[in-house]
Amino acid sequence: MIQRLAAEAIGTFWLVFAGCGSALLSASIPQLGIGVFGIAFAFGMAVVTAVYAFGHISGCHINPAVTVGLVLSQRFPARELPGYIAAQVIGGILGAGVLYLIATGRAGFVPGGFASNGYGDHSPGGYSLLAGFCAEMVFAFFFLLIILGATDSRAPHGFAPLAIGLAVALINWAGIPVTNLSLNPARSTATAVFADGWALQQLWLFWVAPILGGAVAGVVYPFIAGRPAASPKR
Repeated sequence: MIQRLAAEAIGTFWLVFAGCGSALLSASIPQLGIGVFGIAFAFGMAVVTAVYAFGHISGCHINPAVTVGLVLSQRFPARELPGYIAAQVIGGILGAGVLYLIATGRAGFVPGGFASNGYGDHSPGGYSLLAGFCAEMVFAFFFLLIILGATDSRAPHGFAPLAIGLAVALINWAGIPVTNLSLNPARSTATAVFADGWALQQLWLFWVAPILGGAVAGVVYPFIAGRPAASPKR
């Protein structure tokens, strides 16, 4: 169990450090800015590499919403849920902390939102709370369906990390303008800790909506799959 929790923490560290770092560090130098396309692709690649590295150890959930969805789909034991979520949050905060240390090494750095997720005045596109909640929930729902389908014992073997990573990139392309896209309560918490105060005030949405979407997918997938699917090997 200790090894699996460590893998979850390290995987979430990598997701936050590489994904959010691609936005924060490149954005600080305009001529190196990679734009929404580049940031979305960076998050997707962070997930692909993490799943290949740690999927066989812990399943590489690196996201509380994923773990909840897997529990409700009977792919993961409920007794291990608290430990996984704690490891994911701790790993994410550590990743954001190292990223903050690097970012502050440049003169004139101001944390601001620090790649946090937000709605209303803090939405990149000015989207409302309702719009943000709907986007986070629906994207998380489909993300979990993709994870459950790609890791089903009947799916082609070896391609799950690619399908999951591509899903992350696609969802980010669509969702960044709405909320800066979370899907992941651990990722949202990690950056909110180092951002301006508004990020912590709005953090509740980025726990509730993704977990709700993941939970619904965890119930729906076994129904549409037709029969229980074997859990993927860790």
